[in-house]
Amino acid sequence: MRNTFSISGLLMICIVVMLRSANAQTSSEKAIDKKIDHIVKQLTLKEKIAMLHGNALFSSDGVKRLGIPELTCDDGPLGVREEVGRYSWTPLKLKTDSATYFPNGSAMAATWNPALAYQYGVTMAQEALARHKNILLAPAFNICRTPLCGRTYEYYSEDPFLNAQLAISAVKGIQSQHVAACVKHFAVNNQETMRDSINVVIGERALREIYLPAFKAAIQQGHAYSLMSAYNVVNGAHCSENDFLLNKILKGEWGFKGLVMSDWGGTHSTVNAANNGLDLEMGSKGPYSNWYFADPLYNAVKAGQVSERVIDEKVHRILWVIFHTSMAEHQLPGSINTPGHSKAVYDMAAESIVLLKNQNHTLPLNTANIKSIAVIGDNAIHTFATGGYGAGVKAKYEITALQGIKSRLGKDINIRFAQGYKANYKTNYTAQQKENANNPNPVLISEAVDLAKNSDLAILCIGSNRDYESENSDRKNLNLPFGEQELVNAVTAANPNTIVVIMAGAPYDIADIKNNNNTVLWSWFNGSEAGNALADVLFGKINPSGKLPFTFPAHLDDSPAHALHTFPGENLTADYKEGILVGYRWFDTKNIEPLYCFGYGLSYTSFKYSAFKTNKKRYKTGEHISATLLVNNTGKYAGKETVQLYVGKLNSKTGQPEKQLKAFKKVSMIPEQGVQVVLRFKTTDLAYFSEDLHKWTIEPGEYKISVGSSSRDIRQSTIITVAN
Repeated sequence: MRNTFSISGLLMICIVVMLRSANAQTSSEKAIDKKIDHIVKQLTLKEKIAMLHGNALFSSDGVKRLGIPELTCDDGPLGVREEVGRYSWTPLKLKTDSATYFPNGSAMAATWNPALAYQYGVTMAQEALARHKNILLAPAFNICRTPLCGRTYEYYSEDPFLNAQLAISAVKGIQSQHVAACVKHFAVNNQETMRDSINVVIGERALREIYLPAFKAAIQQGHAYSLMSAYNVVNGAHCSENDFLLNKILKGEWGFKGLVMSDWGGTHSTVNAANNGLDLEMGSKGPYSNWYFADPLYNAVKAGQVSERVIDEKVHRILWVIFHTSMAEHQLPGSINTPGHSKAVYDMAAESIVLLKNQNHTLPLNTANIKSIAVIGDNAIHTFATGGYGAGVKAKYEITALQGIKSRLGKDINIRFAQGYKANYKTNYTAQQKENANNPNPVLISEAVDLAKNSDLAILCIGSNRDYESENSDRKNLNLPFGEQELVNAVTAANPNTIVVIMAGAPYDIADIKNNNNTVLWSWFNGSEAGNALADVLFGKINPSGKLPFTFPAHLDDSPAHALHTFPGENLTADYKEGILVGYRWFDTKNIEPLYCFGYGLSYTSFKYSAFKTNKKRYKTGEHISATLLVNNTGKYAGKETVQLYVGKLNSKTGQPEKQLKAFKKVSMIPEQGVQVVLRFKTTDLAYFSEDLHKWTIEPGEYKISVGSSSRDIRQSTIITVAN
């Protein structure tokens, strides 16, 4: 009786504490809103308008006479950008603006680890604080609709649920340091070709089921303070003046309290943008007084085309962000380039690396019988913190693959390097120059072959780089660049004991490598500690646990946007005819065999799944579903496994995909250890968006609940019934 009472009493105390905390937060927010209302009343119209547009490349006006500071922002997803001129992109070439370089977005997604995404947010925000930035232009997590998109490396995955879980954690991590996360790019920004003008024609079901869930989660669960509108057009209206996206959904349905800023140069009008939800215009070209939200907006208010109430709301949102960042209570100091930050990016890189093939169990390497290693390929010495059109990082340091391998084994093993190919490629090259860059180099290949022949082992580092995968351009095909396939063929023939390491941020056609090489690792643009993380995976200090965040098609035309000939679009229109069948949803529903499936990734150990069950067999709408299973490490190495739960509606009459990811959990186990894994979700998570009823609806009937190591490696399944 005492135990029952004490547990109940403890529960009651917890509830009281939670309620008090919630009430305190509500009280605090009300106090902030009251302060903001008081400030807005003191502002002149000129002062208000000045706050609604940039006053420099990465800042917008405050109000000096009232002690309101400028709002400052900076890129971005890979780390805090180096300092540039206040009014130009020219670097200031300071000795104090280096930063930690973080793994790219698809690398983060490959960890399938929300805890690491949170750490990513915390660490990057600390660096932003140290550089006095209020808004971090990250994370970016648009859906990977086509493998050719130039920003796939920057985005997360093809799956809205995986995107959402990582986005929530990243946003919470960033904002824990009183820095605003700016989630981007809202919305349906899935290609760089004609990105400023392409009109995406999309049904509301696909929009709500595939392209919006991660944004909704980042707003409602991550409580993001700011959001960036995309360049493109959606159903006839630019995203920066899209009433349906910005007013009805974002600010109306989702209750977003923060500010909406344009992408740089992504504003297209004054009156429409002001009335349809944009709050802050950003760009890179002056004079600033001529911008849409500068003198033209002032004149529009005076002419009665935009009400001052609309202006007041925008100012309120901007001040709300300022009060949660630079004017927040309990300011934090920030830090940059610390050992702790290096450890964080090492952990992210180490968990992102995907083991694609290990046929002869070559990995982890047993160095006892190895006297010489040939490290081959330009990517073994290439750095990825900068390049291309997108935001980069002036990294304090970046460990290359060759440096990492030498640091681990250079004292005991003869490690020699051959370049193999030259990555002579720039985004501003002509078409002919780009074509020439992809030709094999016979001299460099010959040097690599000679080195491979005279070494016990070859580690071949190929892939792309930040110039080849770049914002503002999409790739033309899935071919490996720089004549790399010819290099792989020649080196493998010279030394069958060759490990292929591919460093890239998006899918490529590696079918020949999959078929002809015994050992294949996929790394990424993996941050300041990339080389150390790769070396530790090769030599067994780290057991790889990365899982692919998107499908690798066997052929480009197998991907839905290409199969339906809707990429890059015609007459400035991209018709998303595939609807909700994006990524693995398409491949599984259409029974198309991919080169590598979504969620795929091997380990040095093995895992057995058993005893899978749900807490009930029949559920009503609104109930929670709890699925449990036992996972055993049946191999020789400690390792981490990502258990993936998929749900498919049997005999669906509403066009449901074959299966959809609804839960996942990454667990760590030593050899012979078993772990009970619990995966929870709600029956409402099974709903589809009915365009006829214009609401989320659960199709009653039987659902197949499956768990596995990937979308195609399903280990256990059960059937449940959901009733209305």
